[in-house]
Amino acid sequence: MSNSVDSTASPHSPRPHPAASGLLLGAGAYTIWGLFPAFWPLLGPAGSVEILAHRIGWTMVFMIGGLLLFGRWSRLRELSARSWLLVSAAAVLIAINWGTYIYGVTSGQVVETALGYFINPLVSMVLGVAVLNERLRPMQWVAVVIAALAVIVLTMKFGSVPVLALVLALSFGVYGLIKKTVPMDSATSLTAESLVLGPLAIGYLVFLAAVGTGTFAQHGLWHALLLVSAGPVTALPLLMFGTAARRLPMVTLGALQYLAPILQFAWGVLVLHEPMPPERWLGFALVWLALVVFTVDGALTAHQARRRLVYRAPAASEVVVDEPVRDEDEAVSSSAQAAEQPRT
Repeated sequence: MSNSVDSTASPHSPRPHPAASGLLLGAGAYTIWGLFPAFWPLLGPAGSVEILAHRIGWTMVFMIGGLLLFGRWSRLRELSARSWLLVSAAAVLIAINWGTYIYGVTSGQVVETALGYFINPLVSMVLGVAVLNERLRPMQWVAVVIAALAVIVLTMKFGSVPVLALVLALSFGVYGLIKKTVPMDSATSLTAESLVLGPLAIGYLVFLAAVGTGTFAQHGLWHALLLVSAGPVTALPLLMFGTAARRLPMVTLGALQYLAPILQFAWGVLVLHEPMPPERWLGFALVWLALVVFTVDGALTAHQARRRLVYRAPAASEVVVDEPVRDEDEAVSSSAQAAEQPRT
């Protein structure tokens, strides 16, 4: 008889399963991003550029404090000149993304910003084909074509291209491509990016204070605290996401990424009552259809890869080392390509 003791019967409280905690952290991060349309307007009467400067500046302060507290500052010193150049490009792109989003939210265009994040995974696929010479599966091509049709429908209805949505999707798509080439964890990466633009942001805020057009000290303590909170509000969901990404399968992480634009879309339609004529519903319906095709294709391909991994019977002389793992990674990576770094 075995004398082993079941660990689940231990009197001590069991530690949560990594996947369960990862799911909570991932859902929490995307929920916070989904509620951003309710947060940024609270920072008024500051304009979108001033809000962006505070977001960058206070994020830099918050992240520097975190790296110093946990003794990770040395990781920044290990970056090469090429890495800093790539980090600088990434910083510019994420600033464009953040600034565009803040402008969209504060100008009453929440639904269009949500559209940008709905089409972001599909734009990332196209960039992978165009830049990295990746190959799309037939269902992925179908998803891209449907999404392109959606943009055409929305353009024909409103007489102009949905610029905000495309800038958000493209800026973050290219940002993701750059991030793939810089081997850093999310905390170190965000700190490096904030160090690139942080001094410029703080300089701009000092200028606004000097000429008397800044709002930081002009509208009471509550307004000042809200502007300062832009730093941790930006950094905390990013850190939550970084932990979740290490604990969850990529397919799960890829599915979670739709939570934020769904919440943003609901806020725009149900709370702000932005106009949704039939043609706009049709455009969004096509985008959602493209995402269903995209997600189902990723899930089916990942399932097939796992079945091949389980049922494969290697010959006695064959040594299996890494190939099944690589196959599975390749199968599931496209379904969460845009979820590798958060955006808003």
